[in-house]
Amino acid sequence: MAKKVKTIIRLQIPAGKATPAPPVGPALGQHGINIMAFCKEYNERTVSQEGFIIPAEITVYVDRSFSFVTKMPPVSDLICHALGVEKGSGTPGNENLEDKISKDKIYEIARSKVKDLNTTDIDKAASIVIGTARSMGIDVE
Repeated sequence: MAKKVKTIIRLQIPAGKATPAPPVGPALGQHGINIMAFCKEYNERTVSQEGFIIPAEITVYVDRSFSFVTKMPPVSDLICHALGVEKGSGTPGNENLEDKISKDKIYEIARSKVKDLNTTDIDKAASIVIGTARSMGIDVE
């Protein structure tokens, strides 16, 4: 028989750098989860993706055990790494970044992220990536 689910927690944590400090500690502690066990397992799974922010979906069961699934980094994080910038524009529309992203990079990001998006069509996934780039103040070539 399957375990009864108590709650699902969604966190975005830097890869390989989960610590019991906020936001991880308070989010997991209120549900009675062993925080150090989660941090250790998360860091082992994500050490190869160092430098990215990795979303984790943690399923907490009634008996205080847990399981979690890691997802791909957010599209904005992938765009920043592709262009080598730290963050997008503070006021997109008024102030755009000097950098432009090519269609090839857009499709590369869309192919890697398509399983986490709400579409299976690569062209629609690319459209989502383009929208994110524009909202960050980055022009598309």
